[in-house]
Amino acid sequence: MAAVTRLFRSSSSSSSSAMFCIRRSLSTAAATELKSQICPPRVDPKGRNVQWVFLGCPGVGKGTYASRLSALLGVPHIATGDLVREELSSSGPLSKQLADIVNQGKLVSDEIIINLLSKRLEVGEAKGESGFILDGFPRTVRQAEILDEVTDIELVVNLKLPENVLLEKCLGRRICSQCGKNFNVASINVKGENGNPDISMAPLLPPSHCVSKLITRSDDTETIVRERLRVYNDKSQPVEDFYRGQGKLLEFDLPGGIPESWPKLLEALNLDENDDKQSATA
Repeated sequence: MAAVTRLFRSSSSSSSSAMFCIRRSLSTAAATELKSQICPPRVDPKGRNVQWVFLGCPGVGKGTYASRLSALLGVPHIATGDLVREELSSSGPLSKQLADIVNQGKLVSDEIIINLLSKRLEVGEAKGESGFILDGFPRTVRQAEILDEVTDIELVVNLKLPENVLLEKCLGRRICSQCGKNFNVASINVKGENGNPDISMAPLLPPSHCVSKLITRSDDTETIVRERLRVYNDKSQPVEDFYRGQGKLLEFDLPGGIPESWPKLLEALNLDENDDKQSATA
């Protein structure tokens, strides 16, 4: 983890040629390929220092599933989107620059993301964190190459939903201005086409004491969401090809909301929630 921090710190101030002179210093097992699909090795409940990446379009649910896996595996969930929003809400030197970028639906530059991620890793290193699940990084092939220079990413999970479902999900997102919890008022029922299954997602409604305090994110407008999806498709999908070429990409089509998707995702990742329950009572 320290090596990752050092590289990110230097990459925000050094030339790109210097970045790629740093050797890998963290060794982990690479994910294995089975029957043309990635089959993650069984994770030991007593030692879960996984180094995973979650990919997917804005609004697909990367944060939801990465945070659940973070709790299950006991490793930090590091979401660059959260880092950006924290900086936006501060009076830091990047807040004004970030506000302009986000409100236009553009991708935040490599330099800014690396700067924010470096700070987060330094905090985690001081706390003794080990392993991670990255959410929202890398978004470009250049970022993936930088990450590859210092650590072996074991597995890259690519969550997928049709674009019309993504749009409904994003437009239905709400945040409680008091407690900060996330909700979704959209009730999604989309008929499958071309042999694809139907997708149904029940709304995630707030408790009564949060209803009057719900707010919508400033960047959750149809125009901005469509632009974010376009930018993602243009600039971020090559990252999928990068990790597919390394045999580390697990494609996962979400079959519905959390009740339908979570058990199937655990199965695809070769994980079992009962491991934690059994180890806790042993």
